[in-house]
Amino acid sequence: MTKRPIALLLGASLLAACRRLWADATQHKMYITGGVGPSARNEGFTQAYDLPNETAYAETCASIALAFFAHRMLQIEADGRYADVLERALYNGILSGVSLDGKAYFYANPLASLGPAPGAKTGGMASGGHTSSRAPWFGCACCPPNLARLLASLGRYLYSTGPAAVFVHLYAGGEASLETAGTTVRVTQATEYPWDETVRLTIEPAQPAAFDLMLRIPAWCRRHTLRVNGRPARAPLVRGYARLRRTWQAGDTVTLTLAMPVERVAAHPRVFTNAGKAALQRGPVVYCLEECDNPRVLSLVLPPRSRLTARRDRRLLGGVVAIEGQALRLEEQGWRGRLYAPAVAQKTRPVRFRAIPYFAWANRKVGAMTVWLPQGPA
Repeated sequence: MTKRPIALLLGASLLAACRRLWADATQHKMYITGGVGPSARNEGFTQAYDLPNETAYAETCASIALAFFAHRMLQIEADGRYADVLERALYNGILSGVSLDGKAYFYANPLASLGPAPGAKTGGMASGGHTSSRAPWFGCACCPPNLARLLASLGRYLYSTGPAAVFVHLYAGGEASLETAGTTVRVTQATEYPWDETVRLTIEPAQPAAFDLMLRIPAWCRRHTLRVNGRPARAPLVRGYARLRRTWQAGDTVTLTLAMPVERVAAHPRVFTNAGKAALQRGPVVYCLEECDNPRVLSLVLPPRSRLTARRDRRLLGGVVAIEGQALRLEEQGWRGRLYAPAVAQKTRPVRFRAIPYFAWANRKVGAMTVWLPQGPA
């Protein structure tokens, strides 16, 4: 019997361990924002499904580490599940760690905040011990330089190549020069993703070359279409990637459209803090509601049939897509002098609400915020 080299055995064992760690982290211990590590006490994990919102630690550096982990797993095996988590962390739990002007930071990234404590000044401590506004620096300054190096190297995370394949993991406007099938291939992306659902790629090999163009179809996408040089194209899905196999010529174009309806997302039933609640997501972007848009935001209830619309507002927070709809606000009328009362006596009032991308919270006024909303009556 031939024995396998010890290096191969160790490699297989380490890869199996990495897969187990990945599955445990992403299926049991990851926030919807791509944040990981709920506990400030040990700066790490606790038990499965323990994902509190107000006290979430979800350190910026931990989300960055998750992105590094995802990227390395992608280099071992091109599987869309790794790129899905990479994208989730990038657009949510990582970007929330820095202000829109790039001058202030979050160390921890909670998914709910009561706002500053009574009597606290702007920037005071919020519930759970987290600041409700970002700080210009930290005594333990791991998060700011980690953010800087990740964003500066972002181009390395968009593509991978094989002997006769180009993998597109992430969608963003720009150009890349790649080597595959014995030639140099320039790939240009034109898109306003994640706000717009269309990505247009121009493929320019230095000479005609046969290779697979592998386009990730995100797990959040329920419907997509592909066109090559303006004509509808069919591409089989291989581990989360649409495979376009052909001999590519300079100037070939591919148009990928990823449907981006607003979705209500539920948490696993064992995430007890989110029982009966829903979060809003559009494309890869997770949303939150801030008090500056929604008075008494923590008293809002989302009816399950409320119509939700997405609208680009170029004057809001640098030009984001906001989600708008109707919610019910729990009223305080009749509660004077009482802490508890029969539930049938609870009064509600219809109100309009606006949700913004989670990464952009705490860039205006200090106040309450929440990602998860209770779902109320129709």
